[in-house]
Amino acid sequence: MGWSNSHLYEIRAGGFPWGFVDPDDYASRLDASKSLLSDALLHSAELTYLYDFGDGWEHTITVERLVDAAADTLYPRLTEAIGRCPPEDVGGPWRYAEFRDAICNPRHKSHALFQDWIGEDFDPDAVDVAQLTKKVEGLAKRWSRRPGDKRTHRV
Repeated sequence: MGWSNSHLYEIRAGGFPWGFVDPDDYASRLDASKSLLSDALLHSAELTYLYDFGDGWEHTITVERLVDAAADTLYPRLTEAIGRCPPEDVGGPWRYAEFRDAICNPRHKSHALFQDWIGEDFDPDAVDVAQLTKKVEGLAKRWSRRPGDKRTHRV
């Protein structure tokens, strides 16, 4: 996504939640740092990714099919990118819609306010595919299997 991973998150599959385990609520969710993606996929081919509980970002991820890995290819890999990730802490989907309207229209009443807040030119339709590819490749290298490791990738 491009977010900083600085907020609580949860991945749900078949009613089972994975994410950060709250030390005050041990039953809150399964520990994602000790889980495998294959564990989640045993429960459902559709995952719900929740990010920043206060802002309410919710994404549905549907696994359409599993295929054999190509030799000498690291996974995951970026196959397509459309649009830019919303800025961290923009305020959720509804506030992002307002931000997007204002930032794209210099005559919008909140344009200057959002321009000052973001501190850069922000084109919501521009995507830096090379930068995203590099980040995903970094994850793939970090998550890659070591010789003799039969596990799949962690959630």
